[in-house]
Amino acid sequence: MFNDLSSTLSLLKTRRSGRPRDLVDPGPGPEQLRDILAIAARTPDHGKLAPWRFVHVRKQDRDAFRAVLEQAYRADKQDPGRLEIEAVHRFAHQAPELVIVLSSPVEDSKIPVWEQQLSCGAACMNMLLAVHAMGFAAGWVTGWAAYSDDVLRMFGRGQERIAGFIFIGTPATALEERPRPAMDYVVSEWNPNG
Repeated sequence: MFNDLSSTLSLLKTRRSGRPRDLVDPGPGPEQLRDILAIAARTPDHGKLAPWRFVHVRKQDRDAFRAVLEQAYRADKQDPGRLEIEAVHRFAHQAPELVIVLSSPVEDSKIPVWEQQLSCGAACMNMLLAVHAMGFAAGWVTGWAAYSDDVLRMFGRGQERIAGFIFIGTPATALEERPRPAMDYVVSEWNPNG
């Protein structure tokens, strides 16, 4: 099926997350971003429900995004310090591109919500793989903003939840490999005899 299996396997073996604060221009162009999102949507989806949505926060809208985050942070934290607010501002302006992924389960479906949430996570992973395949890097983060009702109200609807903020760009420095779990720790053989 694949013309170059070793290249595909190499791609999968080398995908790493980039720290959003270390992602710089260039980021993907509009057509590349559209392709990234189309690939993200090609995820396992029991029931064909598309239980996820993508919200692109354009570069020219990052100041408005910063204002939303600051307002939400101030609502959650009484009398935040200057350094906390500066961190919120930095978060809003990281990386050239930002996609907010929303878990958007269809509540009245026969498909369990858990399966729909798994589909959302798979969509995020597809997005990360597409970004890597195009030569960029991405960081999928959550943090306080993903759990803020005020931030959710600005981007979500109904019973949606923020699955994460995916920042996309070019790494300013080479990405470091992180320790991976030992296969013996995460893989086992089932023994029907106990």
